[in-house]
Amino acid sequence: MDIELLREELTLDEGCKEEIYLCSEGHPTFGIGHLIVRGDPEFGKDLGTSVAFHRVKEVFEQDIATCIADCTLIFKGWDDYPEEAQRCFANMCFQLGRPRLSQFKKTIAFAENGEWENVATEILDSRWAKQTPNRAQRISERFIKLSVPL
Repeated sequence: MDIELLREELTLDEGCKEEIYLCSEGHPTFGIGHLIVRGDPEFGKDLGTSVAFHRVKEVFEQDIATCIADCTLIFKGWDDYPEEAQRCFANMCFQLGRPRLSQFKKTIAFAENGEWENVATEILDSRWAKQTPNRAQRISERFIKLSVPL
């Protein structure tokens, strides 16, 4: 997978803030969508606290590695998926996390069968798509393109 392209896509979707802010779900976050967890040096710090760019980059790389590893656990056929499908699912996993993406049972089943048009439809029938409709629509359209013969 083209990790650099994934980085670019995630940065566009998530934005990049060198300070602690609340995400759309109201959780303390910084950088490129990094949810602050216990154990992070930023845990418990005030909103607006500055975070150095090198730290933003460090956790972004860790978060990307985690989301790709999580995708390999969620999707049995991961290594055989088209790269575009991998980047789409990695994008979703980055935002949702493994526990929430794992709940997309029909989507996962469609992906395992290479039914990309059904994946495109199914992901739009979710709470996630209602919360981030523009992102969900863009990702759905990318799956539809996978189902169209060249």
